[in-house]
Amino acid sequence: MRTFYFFLTILLIAIQINAQKFQNLALTPPMGWNSWNHFECDGVNETVIKEMADAMIINGLNDVGYQYIVIDDCWQVGRDTNGCIIVDKEKFPSGMKALADYVHSKGLKFGIYSDAGTKTCAGRPGSKGYELKDAETYAKWGVDYLKYDWCNTQGQDARETYAFMRDALFKAGRPIVFSMCEWGENKPWEWAQEVAHLYRTTYDIDMKGRFDGDIWGNQLGWTEILDKQVGLEKYAGPGHWNDPDMLAVGNSNMTTNEARAHFTMWCMLAAPLMAGNDLRSMSVNDKNILTNKALISVNQDELGKQGFKIEDFGNFEIWQKELSKGDIAICFFNREFNRKRYNIDWESIPIKNFIGKYSVIDLWNNQNIGTTESKFTIEIPSRDVVVYRLKKVL
Repeated sequence: MRTFYFFLTILLIAIQINAQKFQNLALTPPMGWNSWNHFECDGVNETVIKEMADAMIINGLNDVGYQYIVIDDCWQVGRDTNGCIIVDKEKFPSGMKALADYVHSKGLKFGIYSDAGTKTCAGRPGSKGYELKDAETYAKWGVDYLKYDWCNTQGQDARETYAFMRDALFKAGRPIVFSMCEWGENKPWEWAQEVAHLYRTTYDIDMKGRFDGDIWGNQLGWTEILDKQVGLEKYAGPGHWNDPDMLAVGNSNMTTNEARAHFTMWCMLAAPLMAGNDLRSMSVNDKNILTNKALISVNQDELGKQGFKIEDFGNFEIWQKELSKGDIAICFFNREFNRKRYNIDWESIPIKNFIGKYSVIDLWNNQNIGTTESKFTIEIPSRDVVVYRLKKVL
């Protein structure tokens, strides 16, 4: 019996050594751009990807932390006799290695897409049965980020399937951020911390108001997705992030107020910040939202805490995010069409770990407005936020 347990222990150790993801990646939520929400299948090609990389630099998104340029679905058309994935030569005539080199030459990182099933969501070849081959191919191309979808996976076990691709990536030897797009069907927040660097918690955000013409609060609108993040904060942290899907800023029918609120709440959630708009032609307002350094510093805080709701008055909520050095982010979120007045008495708000005195910095207006010893009234515009950084006073 002792011999049996000895060999069982050796086997378990061997499994643990071989079954792992790359460590020290995505220690803060990944920031970048993905092709799907604007270009979908028909619009994506080599020229577009190069121009997005150029536009990321021209617009200074790289200066505030955006680094990944990710091609989503529709770059692949088949497999050769050796099982290697075939790139669509009409869309990507130079091939993926050359495109990755171009992105890298800009100081950015290159991402790609595949699917855990037999076919991708757009009907292109999936990775099922070819995981090792695909992982080796991505490593040779210089891929830095893999989004791995969950279409056409009938009969597959999510944990086993994603762990297999994780191991294939590790075996290939190139550190690649692994983004699970399993839509939260199997509660990945409970088990995916050791499998992926980020994992989707819901279905895709509705980009076009397909249900009621309003991306704000419909079946797949971002506020509905936000509500589904409540209670998941304990599962996120450096190297393993809850992913409520890509940003809709600049790519929907939202007003500036709504876009500002959406971006703010994703920052409060420590969510990956993956833009999906056309970076070549974005408005000044959208650029200002996506590049707000104060909010990005909240999202990218090294403590790696996901924000959580501390007050819920129906269509008015207060959220908190704990930050490094004892700082705290507090967001007042007005979900109504009408403006909201609120009297702030910091001592009466149930802020966790609120000890002592803090300076109060308005993050959207870049103003220091006093300390937490003062009481004052704020007005939150329709469908908007007011967000403060409480900075510990020593």
